[in-house]
Amino acid sequence: MRTFLKYREVWLLAAIVVLIGLISMRFPGFAAPANLRQVFNDTSILMILALGQMVVILTRSIDLSMASNLCFTGMVVAMLNAAHPAIPIPLLIVIALLVGLVLGAINGFLVWRLNIPSIVVTLGTLTIYRGATFVISGGAWVNADQMSTDFIGLQRAAFLGIPVLSWIAILVIALFFLLMTRTALGRSIYAIGVNPTASVYAGIDVGRTKFIVFCISGMIGGLCGYLWISRYVIASVEVANGYELNIIAACVIGGISIAGGIGSVGGAVLGALFLGITSNALPVINISPFWQMAISGSAIILAVVLNARGERRQGRIILKKAEAA
Repeated sequence: MRTFLKYREVWLLAAIVVLIGLISMRFPGFAAPANLRQVFNDTSILMILALGQMVVILTRSIDLSMASNLCFTGMVVAMLNAAHPAIPIPLLIVIALLVGLVLGAINGFLVWRLNIPSIVVTLGTLTIYRGATFVISGGAWVNADQMSTDFIGLQRAAFLGIPVLSWIAILVIALFFLLMTRTALGRSIYAIGVNPTASVYAGIDVGRTKFIVFCISGMIGGLCGYLWISRYVIASVEVANGYELNIIAACVIGGISIAGGIGSVGGAVLGALFLGITSNALPVINISPFWQMAISGSAIILAVVLNARGERRQGRIILKKAEAA
């Protein structure tokens, strides 16, 4: 039991349950299953983006350009759909993934081959990708009446009473869980975060692994480009402006260490859910948006303090010492 309680995710889940309970005292309908399903659905895009950011942060890097990637890719697929509504939606999703992959690969190449700090690279591409969105669109918007019914309707459909968007999030969560717990790449990602130098001696190509994680985050940004635009039915250069802060906040609250090597898929998902519940609940109980920002900020600071205390203990052991001959 004591070992179980050591996991950060357990305490975060408990905090979420307590938060829902406190909100339900003021607004009883908040804890209704239908409302909780809606909260999960509303938070699905943030959860997916947080997972993409997680793999980057675990390698002691950061991707500040995810929201701009989302904006650019969303504009690309929205313009394609408006100009050629006959293009199948699955093909548009593939295009979104490929465009996001290219943008992520640019980040990864600059970090890998030119050895530029990731915060510098992605701070630059954050502006470049959003500026490129303005260039390809001419500053114009793509509105709902320009989008096809299929483009808008896919994620709004339901399966077994759950929206398709939620199913997409569940699928992505499952894939990331398998990636991080059942593959050599997942072990390499953790190892690099714990000790990059030891990782090299263990035969891990640190630069190539970082390139791959930026490609993954780019593809996630591309996927969410389609999901965001089809959900909010408007594409503009202002889409998801500043949202990279929410993505990073979800990771930090979820226990993903900015120093790398510590964190889990469950933590990233719960961190996003915490923010989602907060953003959905506070307006319902008539709390000012300014207080919402203050509460979210306080949660981030508290999470950083808890992370710092946790990092004083030994991180996850990936590279074991060789036994003496």
